[in-house]
Amino acid sequence: MSILMKPVRNINIKKRKMKKILYIISLAVILFGCKETVQQTDDAHAHNTKLQLIEYSGTMELFAEADPFSVGQNSSILAHFTWIENFKPLENGDVTVTLIIGSKGIKQTISKPVVAGIYKFEIQPLVSGTGRIIFDINSVQGKTQITVNNITVYDDKHDAEHAAEGLVISETNSTAFTKEQSWKIDFATGHPKVEPFGQVIKTTAKVQSAQEDEIIISAKTNGIVLLSAENILEGKRVSNGQVLFSISGSGLANNNSSVRFLEAQNNFEKAKSDYERSAELAKDKIVSEKDLQIAKHKYDNAKVIYDNLNKHFNQSGQSVTSPMNGYIKQLFVQNGQYIEDGQAIVIISQNKTLLLKTEVQQKFAPILDKINSANIRNIHDNQTYTLEQVNGQIVAFGRTTNNDNYLIPISLQIENNGAFVSGGFVELYLKTITNTQALTIPNTALLEEQGIYFVFVQVTPELFEKREVKVGATDGLKTQIVKGITSQDRIVIEGAILVKLAQATGTLDAHSGHNH
Repeated sequence: MSILMKPVRNINIKKRKMKKILYIISLAVILFGCKETVQQTDDAHAHNTKLQLIEYSGTMELFAEADPFSVGQNSSILAHFTWIENFKPLENGDVTVTLIIGSKGIKQTISKPVVAGIYKFEIQPLVSGTGRIIFDINSVQGKTQITVNNITVYDDKHDAEHAAEGLVISETNSTAFTKEQSWKIDFATGHPKVEPFGQVIKTTAKVQSAQEDEIIISAKTNGIVLLSAENILEGKRVSNGQVLFSISGSGLANNNSSVRFLEAQNNFEKAKSDYERSAELAKDKIVSEKDLQIAKHKYDNAKVIYDNLNKHFNQSGQSVTSPMNGYIKQLFVQNGQYIEDGQAIVIISQNKTLLLKTEVQQKFAPILDKINSANIRNIHDNQTYTLEQVNGQIVAFGRTTNNDNYLIPISLQIENNGAFVSGGFVELYLKTITNTQALTIPNTALLEEQGIYFVFVQVTPELFEKREVKVGATDGLKTQIVKGITSQDRIVIEGAILVKLAQATGTLDAHSGHNH
């Protein structure tokens, strides 16, 4: 029995040895593979690590991505140049980059961008140490210089790469928005401002024509309205002296203007003839001086009556003309309608000067005399204008109320820039004089989600952090910020909604569009 079992035992021992050998081989392969993978990942990570250079001059923004600097190694610098005035790219011009370490420096000049706004440089540091990089821009807009300080050049490439890793900016809770994308839209960044910000009274005002800006034309006689051959319609432009329509009394039994005109004309012609005849006879002393004066008196009276009627009437009736350039604001009559003297016919308006009439609660009475300006928001297009932009002024505010209305009236006068319609309504933000300082941002920088307000704070010119803020009062253009940011933060002040959309998609690559 034992003889039969011995071969089986030897076979089992061989199998166990074989499994052990295979296990050791597999473990070696795995360890070697992991080591190679780690090495490759580490090398790739170091290779992809970039320094980000951010600096602002008075007129230009620089955002550059550069390879870590080490002696004897080429470093690529991909520089984005943006005009601060409109946040559009530098289209063309010569750009010289200079790396200065101590008393030694190297430079390179590029005469045109890779694409609009982007210049690519290759520099090889000669010595190690801490220095600065200077960008000299020469374009048709003039010369600009941007200096980036505290640039470190290392002796060893490996040390430079690891140092760069320690400077990598976290992208947690941040949204990537490339310069190429921001150049294509209305986009801007800026710092919140610390400035005087007083109490603001928000109200609604009705837009009306100023008193000297329009006139009501009334009938000067009874008669039938006859519109001119041209279309006399509300909104039609008219010129000074243009005939709009006539009022004819022809066919009327009473108060017939045509009869009155002809009677005045006949009386004038008769008085004129009598006076001229008396004047000739007086030369020969045939007519006394007294009779001559009586004839002259009758002539003068007839002339006054005739000239008055002739100025406004003819045989067809009264000719109604426009007293100024403007447009027909309102027409009260129709063609063929009978009207009486003194009745309003039409309103002519120039639509240049407007009155904004509003009313505020009595609790604001103590500060009404401190109101020195206002912002005006058009409800139909959501555009906001300062009082200065429309050459406006505060005309008057009430000192008392009446039994029919317990609100206090306020009137402002503005010049119509074409955005306002008489008879419409606008939102008013009445601003008071103050010495109180507040942190403010443009309303275009402020976004709202379910009652919570936030802004996008710039981490880099291509990376923005969404940050919640607590808001105070607003004047229609700016909003007071109570908590959340400081005046040192740079925020998106125009185009914030598009950064929010980029965040919502979550598909934007931070380097999309770059020409590496």
